[in-house]
Amino acid sequence: MLKDGGARPDRISVCSVIPACGGVGKLELGRQIHSFAVKLGVEGHDSIGNVLVAMYYKCGTPDCARKLFKFMDERDVISWTTVMSMDGEDAVSLFNGMRRDGVAPNEVTFVAMLSAMPGDCSAREGQMIHAVCLKTGLSDKAAAANSLITMYAKLQRMDDAKMVFNLMPHLEIIAWNALISGYAQNEKCEDALEVFSSMVKSIKPNETTFASILSAVTSVETVPMAYGQMYHCQTLKLGLGTSEYVSGALIDLYAKRGSLEESWKAFGETVHRSLIAWTAIISANSKHGNYDAVISLFNDMARSGVAPDGVVLLSVLTACRYSGFVSLGWEIFDWMAAKHGADLWPEHYACVVDMLGRAGRLDEAEELMLRMPSGPSVSALQSLLGACRIHGNTDVGERVAGVLTETEPTESGAYVLLSNIYAEKGDWGAVARVRRQMRERGVKKEVGFSWVDAGAVGDSLHLHKFSSDDTSHPRTEEIYRVAEWLGWEMKNLKNPLQVEMEYLV
Repeated sequence: MLKDGGARPDRISVCSVIPACGGVGKLELGRQIHSFAVKLGVEGHDSIGNVLVAMYYKCGTPDCARKLFKFMDERDVISWTTVMSMDGEDAVSLFNGMRRDGVAPNEVTFVAMLSAMPGDCSAREGQMIHAVCLKTGLSDKAAAANSLITMYAKLQRMDDAKMVFNLMPHLEIIAWNALISGYAQNEKCEDALEVFSSMVKSIKPNETTFASILSAVTSVETVPMAYGQMYHCQTLKLGLGTSEYVSGALIDLYAKRGSLEESWKAFGETVHRSLIAWTAIISANSKHGNYDAVISLFNDMARSGVAPDGVVLLSVLTACRYSGFVSLGWEIFDWMAAKHGADLWPEHYACVVDMLGRAGRLDEAEELMLRMPSGPSVSALQSLLGACRIHGNTDVGERVAGVLTETEPTESGAYVLLSNIYAEKGDWGAVARVRRQMRERGVKKEVGFSWVDAGAVGDSLHLHKFSSDDTSHPRTEEIYRVAEWLGWEMKNLKNPLQVEMEYLV
């Protein structure tokens, strides 16, 4: 290093080293270099401030980044663009702050901000940004226009996205891909197919194009599978069939259309098995209930050196949940929590809670649920309460029901499940108490309906609709006798996880 060799580092050398710390997540080293920059007296320079802000964001300390940005002496367009690209939740307010500071946005600013904007921002905010883009004359720039198309797709305003597309002076492949991808995301398959047909008349599609159009076919079950097979053939003809993006889309397409064998074939033909391909094949096997394969693939993925993401983890935990691999599921969850704790989703916690509940480990499930960073989720509470009913645990069930009724005071589900627990115990006084609470709080159980396919009648299917205590069918007495017999047979099963009797409130 310069410092070890006796040479005095300057602003340029410090500015070059800091981004490397952010790139590999070396927070402590970055802080040391920050302190050294202060000692050198160069921390006030905007170039140093910009790379420091980016470093703190990349190292997972956004509060430090925001504080540093707030107290910067000079904040130029690079400063604002850096923060907007890293802080998507506040991208719009930061953009407004930039304008109040009198700093003019450039094309990179619009691209960074539009890419970082969350999907739940308002249409008004998106249109405001578009208006500023028009006012500054940047809407004709390809990168900004492409980002506007993507933004409108996230906002589910595909008419506006198409308008931006139509006004572009030169249509390059990125614009075509952005529009096709937008239609795919919004399950507008016919529009995506139409745009693709127009595109191939003048531009050769690439792997991103095919990944998007295959996704569009996958998203709408009514679209004939022939379209997916046709696009698959085109990818092979163009030499794109083994691309990680295309293979991931093909694996997903075939799995959702019921052909897991074709999904395996697409995975086997993938040359570079990145996270995309592994995620697709693991998710495909999980959807088909092929849980042994999910565990095996997860181990293969780990041996290949590819780090799993949240989707993979959820698929593996789901496999452990339904296969009864509780110890393995716990081990994987603990490993992921220790290594990537900040990236765990509420769905991961809920899945493990359900897994423990199914195994009768209710105290552990409750403890984990209470450790959820954002508090117990409704799905975790419902899963644990259902497990309490199966295993007849009124102590945990009462506590969970109490939290659930506070979270969703007008929903009947928690009351019904708790009442079922008491009913299975024969505690009819407690059942009456739960019913009284429901009346006092104005909670009503909505009638649930089911449908039975009674076979074809003429040229159409005959579906019989019914609810609990329904007597509308002409063979009601016979149906109830069979249902009662089935109920007793289910109750006599040795495995309590195989039965879920419903005691209606």
